[in-house]
Amino acid sequence: MLPFTIEPTPTPTPAAVRDAALVDPGFGKLFTDHMVVVRYNAAQGGWVDARVTARAPIPMDPASSVLHYAQEIFEGMKAYRLADGSTALFRPDANAQRFQASATRMAMPHVPQDLFIAAVEQLVTIDTDWFPKVEGGALYLRPFMFASEVFLGVRPALEYLFITIASPVGAYFNGGGAPVTIWASQNYSRAAPGGTGAAKCGGNYAASLVAQAEATAQGCDQVVFLDAATRTWVEELGGMNLFFVFDDGSIITPPLTGTILPGITRDSIITLARDLGMSVREEPYAFDQWRDDANSGRLRETFACGTAAVVTSVGTVKDPNGSFTIGGNQSGPVTAALRSALVSLQRGDAPDPHGWVHRVG
Repeated sequence: MLPFTIEPTPTPTPAAVRDAALVDPGFGKLFTDHMVVVRYNAAQGGWVDARVTARAPIPMDPASSVLHYAQEIFEGMKAYRLADGSTALFRPDANAQRFQASATRMAMPHVPQDLFIAAVEQLVTIDTDWFPKVEGGALYLRPFMFASEVFLGVRPALEYLFITIASPVGAYFNGGGAPVTIWASQNYSRAAPGGTGAAKCGGNYAASLVAQAEATAQGCDQVVFLDAATRTWVEELGGMNLFFVFDDGSIITPPLTGTILPGITRDSIITLARDLGMSVREEPYAFDQWRDDANSGRLRETFACGTAAVVTSVGTVKDPNGSFTIGGNQSGPVTAALRSALVSLQRGDAPDPHGWVHRVG
């Protein structure tokens, strides 16, 4: 594996300023002092020059390939402060593997798993004082890669930058854990068969923003997308996977058919639910059925999950034809149990039979 050159910032944020900012970090607005940068150059044989350095603007030529052809991918993950004061990552190997899968789809080079994890560990170690002490606080980590070669031509680039930055965060949604309201988009699609839906690339999120703006205008917190071909089947939110809990205790989540991002939180929830004796099925679920089951009471809970928001109840769904409410617009017991099981594991407060908690240092 590449050795890392450590170049601590000569102007670290003063402790008093940092600690004041960490009292209420919000989400994705505050950043730590450092970043990790690794270059890829095909002519030099691949990955070179791994550095931990001061967080700073990235020099970029206006002909950089990413600005024209959008070869870009990223990951979202968190580091946690455990009860004993140590720090840990949650399933970083899964993030590294998904990063490689995204790279394959976007015709980009793979970042080796050990290099990916080492980059994240280096950043957590050097910026360990940036962990917020707020309830649910964590260090949100954003590894990303983009085509940096300077050229105008439609082909995969030959040069890339792999960078990791960190942001101290609190809760993703305001409202103290209250169920969110979501808008069912009828006019826009997030992904189509054969497209990039299963890759974590910026283009998928850019395509979702107009629908998210529509949701916001309707007083909703998030947008839910239906399948592009028939607008029949529920797929996912703009940044989270969905689960449906029924009156018999069973759970359904839409299957991974190539148009849905394979969420690591989604996979963890499926495993934890089965560990708790719950029946989980990955199968299609129609939007009309969602409405009917909610109105009849057969559907008791709906929740969304992802690295940023963890596990969040969905209370109301709106579309141009009206709205429906799930479980009295209250967070249900299954949602609460699964969230508790996941958070307890991530924070090191519960046994880790699957070996998911990765201690740093």
